[in-house]
Amino acid sequence: MRPEVTLCRECLTDVVQEELESFSGRIVAFEPDAEIFTQYFFVGLDDFEAAGLLQEVSGAIEMRLDQLDQVCSECGQAAKWLWFSRGQVASLDEVERIGAAPGKWFCAKHGARNLLGAFERMHEANIFYMNLPYGEAGAYVWI
Repeated sequence: MRPEVTLCRECLTDVVQEELESFSGRIVAFEPDAEIFTQYFFVGLDDFEAAGLLQEVSGAIEMRLDQLDQVCSECGQAAKWLWFSRGQVASLDEVERIGAAPGKWFCAKHGARNLLGAFERMHEANIFYMNLPYGEAGAYVWI
């Protein structure tokens, strides 16, 4: 457990970048809607049901987490992050798009930088909750 803290965007990046870049597990990450999201959180594979993800959504994400042998679009190293822009998957209700959209594959370093870059591109956001990845695999989702 970590203490709750309030951070500006720059401090958030300073605090979480190293841990995100060093996470060795697999991640499917969905770009949050800057206009409405208040929470951006990682849900480990084993916690999908407890977090309330619909079975169809969980299945689509699990299928994507099982896609191995991908390469980072930035550096060509092994990719462990799959990023979905809002244009590709606007909400978790779009199960078919989760399964079929190409997304963008990244290694942990570039996946973390892409996620943090998405926050930097937002004019303003009030994120009341964000956690760091845990376990072997999971998804970053928003509400």
